[in-house]
Amino acid sequence: MVSASTTTATGRPIRLGMVGGGQGAFIGAVHRMAARLDGHFALVAGALSSDPERAKASGAELGIDPDRSYGSFYEMAEKEAARLDGIEAVSIVTPNYMHYPAAKTFLEAGINVICDKPLTSSLDDAKALVETVKKSGKLFVLTHNYSGYPMIRQARQMVGEGRLGDIILVQAEYPQDWLAEPVEQTGNKQASWRTDPTRSGAGGATGDIGTHAYQLVTFVTGLRAESVAADLDRFVAGRQLDDNAHVMLRFAERDGKRAKGMIWVSQVAPGNENGLKLRVYGTRGGLEWVQADPNYLWFTPLGEPKRLLTRGGAGAGPAAAAVTRIPGGHPEGYLEAFATLYTEAAGAIRALQSGASVSGELMLPTAEDGLEGMRFIHACVRSSQNDAAWTRLDSL
Repeated sequence: MVSASTTTATGRPIRLGMVGGGQGAFIGAVHRMAARLDGHFALVAGALSSDPERAKASGAELGIDPDRSYGSFYEMAEKEAARLDGIEAVSIVTPNYMHYPAAKTFLEAGINVICDKPLTSSLDDAKALVETVKKSGKLFVLTHNYSGYPMIRQARQMVGEGRLGDIILVQAEYPQDWLAEPVEQTGNKQASWRTDPTRSGAGGATGDIGTHAYQLVTFVTGLRAESVAADLDRFVAGRQLDDNAHVMLRFAERDGKRAKGMIWVSQVAPGNENGLKLRVYGTRGGLEWVQADPNYLWFTPLGEPKRLLTRGGAGAGPAAAAVTRIPGGHPEGYLEAFATLYTEAAGAIRALQSGASVSGELMLPTAEDGLEGMRFIHACVRSSQNDAAWTRLDSL
């Protein structure tokens, strides 16, 4: 298992490149901050835009050597792979439809990949990318960053220890309101590609935030959905992809028992900025976590009063402590959770470079996890097209 040491890096940082994330991009800046936070990476190269001039300008703003600011990721992969001081990992922070060609190119060039979610824009590309990762022998990390929060690690540990008993019910919700109006028609860059099926894929809110909710459910509980019944809506007139989804889940049997679940995701729910919540209930107790207040985890043993577990404080165990940076009572949130994945990726990359195996109980979301997320998206779409009929993920 790769440990998530969050101490400052010692020795030479890992040389990092980036595809996408140039001027006007949101998630690229988040990745750069996360990569820098614990000192394990140094950004030295980039193909920061599909527009060569914007790519060069973006590279200059970030202080990248002009010789290593490339007009395309194909050029970047070829030239960096040939350098003795070439990049050792690349962050892919493009719209979904570019994930597959970029990741494939760098993996085949012998470079480790850290990729934003979802895995790809199509299920066929997702399946092909999993095979490419296997053949490459390189690390592939999918940045489902919410799994990096200390109290989510605490929840996972408690479920694994059996403190909730057999899991019977799981509820996740992820409402937002930023697409409550047709902002994609006003030139909003983030909205325009996320609502375009040619660039985003088959799922709108389902792919953008539904995959986060589903990954969090599976990460904490260890459960895998066997089938879904989904009702997807496009509430904003003229929108091509879903902006709201209600999904029921039947999980695969475990020890002769089958848990059930529900996920609601919406990008048209006024009053919700980023309302990710997770509730897990078992035969012996329940857990509740809210992303807007991430340092707290509520635990209710059956028949007893609710208990508040805090990051860095009362009730938190080694799983939370391993990814905690600052003392209890101080806010620690989104960027730190994102940085946890980068720090764990750095540990895995260094292990691979030393000849060690990282195939054990890796906390990092993998390409296989991404493929399951793509099956979740496509199962939801197919189910909704068939009047919310139960649809098996393994049928896709």
